[in-house]
Amino acid sequence: MNLLSDRILNMSTSATLEMAAKARELRAEGKDIIGLSLGEPDFNTPDYIKEAAIQAINDNYSSYTPVDGYVELKDAIIKKFKRDNGLTYNRSQIVVSTGAKQSLANLAAVIINKGDEVIIPCPYWVSYADLVKLNDGIPVEVPTTIATDFKMTPEQLEAAITPKTKMLWYSSPCNPSGSVYSQEELRGLADVLQKHPNIIVVSDEIYEHINFEGKHASMAQFEDMYDRTVTINGVSKAFAMTGWRIGYIGGPEKIARACNKMQGQITSGANCIAQRAVITALEESPSRVQFMIDEFKIRRDLVLDLLKDIEGFQTNIPEGAFYVFPNISYYFGKTLRGKTINDAADFSLYLLEEALVATVDGGAFGNPECIRLSYAASQEQIKEAMARIKAAVS
Repeated sequence: MNLLSDRILNMSTSATLEMAAKARELRAEGKDIIGLSLGEPDFNTPDYIKEAAIQAINDNYSSYTPVDGYVELKDAIIKKFKRDNGLTYNRSQIVVSTGAKQSLANLAAVIINKGDEVIIPCPYWVSYADLVKLNDGIPVEVPTTIATDFKMTPEQLEAAITPKTKMLWYSSPCNPSGSVYSQEELRGLADVLQKHPNIIVVSDEIYEHINFEGKHASMAQFEDMYDRTVTINGVSKAFAMTGWRIGYIGGPEKIARACNKMQGQITSGANCIAQRAVITALEESPSRVQFMIDEFKIRRDLVLDLLKDIEGFQTNIPEGAFYVFPNISYYFGKTLRGKTINDAADFSLYLLEEALVATVDGGAFGNPECIRLSYAASQEQIKEAMARIKAAVS
């Protein structure tokens, strides 16, 4: 008899966290590793947000919080949705969780039944498929390529839908490709979904503000999709608050109440001090963190420029987030410094061992021909990392 459950034995380890752990091990051995694997801003949380947290401590916020979040925070989220997205929600439609990842886990648990299919455009964030499988669902991966800017077309969506389809999950801006769905592109997908009224849409918008090209678009902005779309967001990326662990959803009241019920049995309410700080983060204008977005765009352009000089790296131009997702299949079957490269996992490990640069294998994101590079690092580190990669593959 196995000590551990089939559930945990069949679950994949998060590839981003696994690579980060390997990088830490090598650093502990004294090696100078440049980390381009984690999706974590290298900025400090802005002072005005930290000051709100300090004030909350001084005001003796230390008790259990409501399962679905403080009323004041839910009101701030409601105002944010209206201001930034043109979406109108009430308090019963909002659930605050311990990070956007828990928001996603809640949704999977309360919507998916055994055998339900969930359409996921590839590439996708590493946890999507495993969250579906954890709840006995079936991830239906729809492959995309650089030719379509890693975005799913309406024709692909239509072809993927079956009588068992329960949900569509996607992120925009996308982790790992940085692709951003325009309002017109989302409308094309919505037109397909109008033929299938029972499919729920999960729109992960955690990178919403890190958008270099235009105004962010949300699926729920369409009147005919509002009642069947759940919008996921949080403060980890644009506000440099990854460790504060606050995410939230806005969506149909029935789904929100179910998530509240589920969360009440798993973690209960999110951290009290973090919630008070997030009230301030969301009530202030997004322009207060624009300096970070401006720097990310400079870094994006720097990475793309440097990658042009490295043979075998084919890239799109990411419009958001802070990743590039180059196709490196050129190296498959080749031998570099005595090591044969069979796939992206081999290539990513090779870069870690030979170039001392931590990246992530694209197979974990549903595209085994690519690797993910995070440019949430200083310009100096980016230049050094690209120089090391170029030397390692020359």
